[in-house]
Amino acid sequence: MKRMLITVAIFAVSAGATAQTITPATAMPPASGAARLERGLQTLRDRFASANTTHDGKLTRQQAAAGMPMVARHFDEIDTQHAGFLTLAQIEAYFGKKALSR
Repeated sequence: MKRMLITVAIFAVSAGATAQTITPATAMPPASGAARLERGLQTLRDRFASANTTHDGKLTRQQAAAGMPMVARHFDEIDTQHAGFLTLAQIEAYFGKKALSR
């Protein structure tokens, strides 16, 4: 679970599409592992929704490149069905497996 948190955090931070300065007024208080995981997953869901400009639940290679660069770099590995698009569930599963294999 800790590796999943780290992977989700790295994923959210490394995408770099939207930088935000955190000040003491906007900083989140320390949270439990489950709360951090949920925040990380929510960030992933939000980034997916933002990148999915067609709002069809499918992220194309071009949408990934524009809004989720880390996903774009691993697109072919995540797209195991060779469908030409990714779903949120596929992305979550891929990064979950990556975290467990470390």
